[in-house]
Amino acid sequence: MNIAFVPARCGSKSIRFKNIKEFCGQPLIYWSLLTLENVSSIDKVYVATDCKEIGDVVESFNFKKVSVYMRDKKNAQDESSTEAVILEFLNKNTFDANDLFLLVQATSPTTTSQNIEEALLKLKNEKKDSLLSVVREKKFFWNDDAKPINYDFQKRPRRQDFNGVLLENGAFYINKVANILRDKNRLSGEISYYEMQDYNNIDIDEEIDWGIAQLYMKEYVL
Repeated sequence: MNIAFVPARCGSKSIRFKNIKEFCGQPLIYWSLLTLENVSSIDKVYVATDCKEIGDVVESFNFKKVSVYMRDKKNAQDESSTEAVILEFLNKNTFDANDLFLLVQATSPTTTSQNIEEALLKLKNEKKDSLLSVVREKKFFWNDDAKPINYDFQKRPRRQDFNGVLLENGAFYINKVANILRDKNRLSGEISYYEMQDYNNIDIDEEIDWGIAQLYMKEYVL
């Protein structure tokens, strides 16, 4: 079985109730749930929230695969880690050790069903343990000692000849239930990656991100 898990806390210091704030005509979380609902290989989708307001909005969508999981308050604080609520959820439910667990971010609305399908297939074909989504950054990085990290400044490459580096964009992660319970981490073992497009490098956290994300959504997804 393939299980998707979408954390959606009520608390947000930057954007109040951002997970259910209107985004391109729907509550923000709608887009991630619609994506997962349309992935044929996803069996169940759980939204982990700590308040009735988000739960009611999610249930109003009437998606067949989606259920609301009320997370413990102790794992819904500003300092709470995502791993903490994942482990809480897995320990309170009974899943097969080999079930695939997909952690999907509600604040990455440009993720599509095709992205998820392709990532699942890539993980299966490569026979790796876990997978994360990334985007390719063709920028030149330096460290705190003023030394270049990913290129030789004396032989500056042209952008079209530069391979760049892979950046974790946080859109989604895939791992087996057994691995997560054992290693207490969303990633473990031999790790693969799924490369997404530049416009997928969006994580809505501040008000300025909201407008940019809506532009990307309208241009590339809707």
